[in-house]
Parts: sequence; C-alpha cells; structure tokens
Amino acid sequence: MIKKLFDLIVIVTTISVALTSCSNKKEVNVQEPNKTYKKVSIQEIESGIRDFIQKKAAEDEDGYFHVKDTGRNFRMKLVRVHTEYLSNLGPKRYFACVDLADEGGDVYDVDFFMNGEPGDMNITETIVHKLNGKPYYAWKQQEDKTWYRVPVKGASTRLLGVIEGSDSFEFSYRVELPEIKGQAQMWIPVATTDDYQKVEVMSMSIPVDYQLIKDEEFNNTILYLEPDAAQSNQTIEVLYRVKRIEKGPVEASEPEDDRFLADDALVPVGGRFETVAKEATQGREVNPLMQARALYDYIIDNMRYMKFGDYGNGDSNYACDLRTGNCTEFHSFFMSLARSLDIPARFAVGASIPSDRDEGGIDGYHCWAEFYAEGKWWPIDISEANKYSALATYYFGHHPANRIEFSRGRDLMVEPGPASGPINFLAYPLLEVNGQETATKTTLSFKRTNEYAS
Repeated sequence: MIKKLFDLIVIVTTISVALTSCSNKKEVNVQEPNKTYKKVSIQEIESGIRDFIQKKAAEDEDGYFHVKDTGRNFRMKLVRVHTEYLSNLGPKRYFACVDLADEGGDVYDVDFFMNGEPGDMNITETIVHKLNGKPYYAWKQQEDKTWYRVPVKGASTRLLGVIEGSDSFEFSYRVELPEIKGQAQMWIPVATTDDYQKVEVMSMSIPVDYQLIKDEEFNNTILYLEPDAAQSNQTIEVLYRVKRIEKGPVEASEPEDDRFLADDALVPVGGRFETVAKEATQGREVNPLMQARALYDYIIDNMRYMKFGDYGNGDSNYACDLRTGNCTEFHSFFMSLARSLDIPARFAVGASIPSDRDEGGIDGYHCWAEFYAEGKWWPIDISEANKYSALATYYFGHHPANRIEFSRGRDLMVEPGPASGPINFLAYPLLEVNGQETATKTTLSFKRTNEYAS
C-alpha cells in the first residue's frame, strides 16, 4: 500500500503540487515508453538524501540545514532518514521521509521530493509532515486514484499515555514492612523539586526515627531508617503534591563530567557493546544525534518488553543476551551502547501517572534515560516507544508531564550504606535485615488535581 501511495504521489507533485488541492485531478505520464532506466536502490536514495543534507548544512555558515515551510525558516540537524518510506517515483524522481531536529530540540518529520542521480540530487519540494510524531496532514486517495493532503487538527496522544504541557496530582508512596528479626536498615527515595517538577511533601507517616541523607554523586535525597521488631508489618507512607511539566531537550554547554561515559556495575562499556553499537550505527556516523537515534531504533526493533526471568535489574548483559526485559533493561542497554560510542548517557527512575483516568493505583515504577548531543541533553523513553510505535518520534526527545521522578543515577553511594555496596538504582525501598536484602510490598497511587480531573 505504501509503495502504491508514493508511486501515485508523483502524479500530483509533478503538476505544480496538486497535493494541496483535491480539485486538481490531472495525471501525467512519468516514464517515457520504450525507454530503459537504471533502477536505483533504496540504499542509494538514502545515501543521496543524507549527502544532500550534509552538503547544504556545510555550505551554510551556521552549520544547519534550512527548511522553509508555512512561512517559517527552520534551522535543522539530521536525525535519520526513514528507509522504510524511501521510494522511487519514476526516472530520477524520489521520495524520502526524513527526521530533522530544530534548534530547540523538536523533531520534525519532513517529506522530501527529489530528482537527479545519487550523489547529485536536487530537492524539488519539502513539506513539514509531523511535529514530535503528531501529523499536520494525512494522505487521502480520490476516486481517480490520485492522492492529496488533508489537514489533521487536534491530534492527541493522551490515549497512548502522554499528557503534554503540564500535569498536577497527589502521589502516595506506601511501603509495608515485613516481619523483622534482627538488625535492619532501610533506604527509600524521596522525590524533590527540580526544573521540571515542583514537589511538596504533604505528610510522612513513619513509625520509627529517620534521617534524610544524600548520595555522593547524584545528590538524591534518601530516607534512611533502622526499623526493628516493633515495626514489623507496619506501614510507611509519604504523600506528595506534584506539579510537573513536559520535558524536552535541555541546553547544556557540556555533559557535566565523564561519569556518564563510564561503566556502571550492570552497565558495562566497550567490548561486545561497542561491536553492537558500531553495527547498529553503520552509515549513521554523521553526528551523535543520528547515532543515538540509530541505537534507539535498534533497541525498539530487537527487544521485547517482557517481565520474564531475572528482569528488572537494569543489566545490559541480560538485555543483550535475552533481548527482553522491562524499562531498566531497555535503558541500560541503550546506555551501554551509547557510552561505547562516546555518547554520554544517564538514567533516572520514578513512576508514570496514568493519562486515561484521574485516580487509582499505579502498576509499578518506571525509568527512562537521556543522552548528550548537539549541546543538549535529549530525554528518551525507549520502552514506551517499543509499546506504542506511533509515539516513537515523540519519545525521542521528550518525557511527558504525567510522571514523577524519584532518583537519578546508578551505583549510588550513601552513608550509612548497604552491606551489599552501592545501590544499583533506587525506585522501590532497599531493606537489609542482618545484611541480607529483604523484600517489601510497595504500593503507588495517585489522584489528579488539575483541569484533567473529571
């Protein structure tokens, strides 16, 4: 169907862009009869469009590729060429769908119409098709089999779990202690205010003395306590009021330090991860942004979201071997691959707030990542993109407003610290009894307090 669609697009594009008018129903013959043309491969078209964008960006003193559309002049960097939508439209005529990021980090899907030969292509038309995965128009077919564009207004991603802009809610973090026999220590993450979430602790119900401590590297706030037998089977609850805003690419003059290029205990760098990363990014060596997108797509294409076996530890080797896991495996694998290509990457964990209802329970924690390229930290959520392919472009550069962040980083060092050593990551509480990790029951719930509430 896609092939037919794009083969037919040439009928209207070659006559002064009839794509924008459903009244123009002329047709043209795009190929001279009795003449043989060299078939151009999809790889040659991809190379041609990539080379054209690079050449034009290099020619401009600002280093950006410029796209004019809807009265605007966009300054853009290449993210990727959609090889699944490349098409031959006829002799020396081609179509390409290309992702380009503007200066602010928004990702635009731009439709390119070209002519010429690979290595010597000219752009005949560019049309901005989507913004962060949301379409401005869709293709529709007329009775005479030609195609035209239809504007799409008010496209919403909320039913797929995304609230854009801002969100406000009360959030409950509740822990049931097990029976405690011996000396116990416990560490619980405490959500704090930052540039993207304003957090107020409404109440803390804790049946034992506690202190707030900080980890050494990532400056997380952690609740530390030492429950004993008297607190067996009792409940700890922290109730928050949260207002959070959607997060896009964040300007940063540098990636802060080399910590985000180094190994973590379960996130190794180099070796087979470097081999996989280089294979996944072959032909995408233009810039780290393109490489990161290639790694992102590679994980979406090659991993399955599955809670099976010893999942949930954020173990890159587990992810590489089994190609399954939850959000921790998806993002740990990405971090190992990115860091192996000298692309800084970092980790955070919290919870996603349901978008389709305004109160109730939450099915566990959620984690995400960011990478550094083009002077920005780019937020990504690969496991959600894997679940909802329609949002793959959105989640490459955005985290929605309906979430809360508990903590950042891996291998957290705290004092007092666990007998087991640095904390892998802190989403649920870490409880040690007599030096052995002991399970707790953690329940997360919310009640929305903003205009989305019914």
